[in-house]
Amino acid sequence: MVKVKRLVLDILKPHQPNGLEFAITLAEQSPDCHIKFSVAEVDERTETVVLIITGENIQFELIADTISAMGGTVHSIDEVEVINTLNNN
Repeated sequence: MVKVKRLVLDILKPHQPNGLEFAITLAEQSPDCHIKFSVAEVDERTETVVLIITGENIQFELIADTISAMGGTVHSIDEVEVINTLNNN
């Protein structure tokens, strides 16, 4: 089984919810999820943010759906770390 351990995402989001609420909502999607939220750019209506998400088995579709539900858009997946946990011996 291949598990996603780390994602770096470029996100465009509205000013609300604020960064803390946004990160908490994302972290609630997985019990082992760690979120680092950094603002890269701000304009009149939106913020461009970089999310670094780490965990044991990140469910990208769930994360992307949650971002969308909060009014955000995933612009790009900038970095990925996966691991194959199957023993091939």
